[in-house]
Amino acid sequence: MSIKKILIANRGEISLRIMRTAKEMSIKTIAVYSEADRLSPHVQYADEAVCLGPAPSAQSYLLADKLIEVAKNLKADSIHPGYGFLSENASFARKVREAGLVFIGPSAESMETMGDKLAARTAVAQYDVPVVPGTKEAITDLAIAKATARKIGYPVLIKASAGGGGKGMRIVETEEDLEAQMSRAVSEAESAFGDSRVFLEKYFTAPRHIEIQILGDQHGNLVHLFERECSIQRRHQKVIEEAFSSVLTEEKRKAMGDTALKVAKACNYYSAGTVEFIVDENLDFYFLEINTRLQVEHPVTEMITGKDLVREQILIAEGKPLGFVQEDLHIHGHSIEVRVYAENPKNGFLPDTGRLLTYKRPQGPGVRVDDGFEEGMDIPIYYDPLIGKLIVYDQTRAAAIERMIRAIEEFQITGVENTLGFCKFAMKHPAFRNGNFHTGFIDKHFEPEKLEDDFSQVENDLLAALSVMIHERKNNQPSTPNPFKEPTNSTKWKKNRLK
Repeated sequence: MSIKKILIANRGEISLRIMRTAKEMSIKTIAVYSEADRLSPHVQYADEAVCLGPAPSAQSYLLADKLIEVAKNLKADSIHPGYGFLSENASFARKVREAGLVFIGPSAESMETMGDKLAARTAVAQYDVPVVPGTKEAITDLAIAKATARKIGYPVLIKASAGGGGKGMRIVETEEDLEAQMSRAVSEAESAFGDSRVFLEKYFTAPRHIEIQILGDQHGNLVHLFERECSIQRRHQKVIEEAFSSVLTEEKRKAMGDTALKVAKACNYYSAGTVEFIVDENLDFYFLEINTRLQVEHPVTEMITGKDLVREQILIAEGKPLGFVQEDLHIHGHSIEVRVYAENPKNGFLPDTGRLLTYKRPQGPGVRVDDGFEEGMDIPIYYDPLIGKLIVYDQTRAAAIERMIRAIEEFQITGVENTLGFCKFAMKHPAFRNGNFHTGFIDKHFEPEKLEDDFSQVENDLLAALSVMIHERKNNQPSTPNPFKEPTNSTKWKKNRLK
């Protein structure tokens, strides 16, 4: 079949990212949005747009039945879930297909197997995939948990079986803390995922987080597109990613790639996916999980391989075989991505909200910005605080680092706290530059008081005020709570809306 119209069941930068590839493929797109996102660029870029409901995601982006209804009413033939929201929801994927639509992603069965961490560990065991030492089943007995922890040695990590994004995870240093931390992990898992099951595994104190991008078609063909280094994290979530990893030898890279393909075979995987590994100081690696969707950090893989992963997802969903084999894939150059969050690195990376009074993207050779905001827009409190992603590419890692520093310095943001200052700090730190870092980089090296201030607070306030004045004069209108005005007469804004 040939896909003609896609509903993107998401928002912001990933929606725009998908729409741009769809446009290149002459595929029409439908945007969905909440009331908080009515002025979002992805809404205006799409061929059609529909309001799902109020700002909270439970009343908008998580309405599976309504998304399918909208797709059918507007005669879409497919749905792309992006990442987050319903992207790894097997029930949603199944409903989409039962409605006669194409789900641009893996099968519901693969998602069910790999979405449950305990089921995933069981599935890969038959393929001799190394897993982190721990329990094979959910913990229900404190005595068994204590015995297991003594056997593998403290510290241990309690994890939610249905978890992700750092939720439902507790590090336990001593046996005295085990019962209390188990109770907290169970409570958080139930609250976040509606599934209270937790399991226990060995906690590595200084690991690296390295993941392998995979692609599979519906004919059994599988390839990997090498690795991404994702070790710089806060709250178990990534902030900086790069491709490729500076510590892997060619032999280790091949071994990890081959293992990732075994994981894919264990669940008959197709579409784009990411197999995540924990890597210790000896470069021994252990399977963590497979993310059955497109990753936030997919652009760095695209930069070093020349493959458009969204295009490949669409072609696979159409039933086409992969147009290349493993031997056709090679690493070219080096790419780094920094996530630009509306967070305050000087205050524990706590989320910030407000208006983007100044928002000027960097430009020039080897610089890419994937984002979903424009100057003057508000950062809503209801969703992940990601403003956008800054990606650079160059021939060597050293050159890519220097290009990233230049791009960060050109990126102008005022009105909200953001992570650009931290990312520049990391790029300049000797541990990052020589590749000698792990997931504890922030705790070990980051000193918030040493963040560089390009301007004093007074200068920043003056710049912000000046930006507002310029914006108001440009639009010849008085100050209002929101300087953006929704277009009403533009032919571009001939959008369908469900009220």
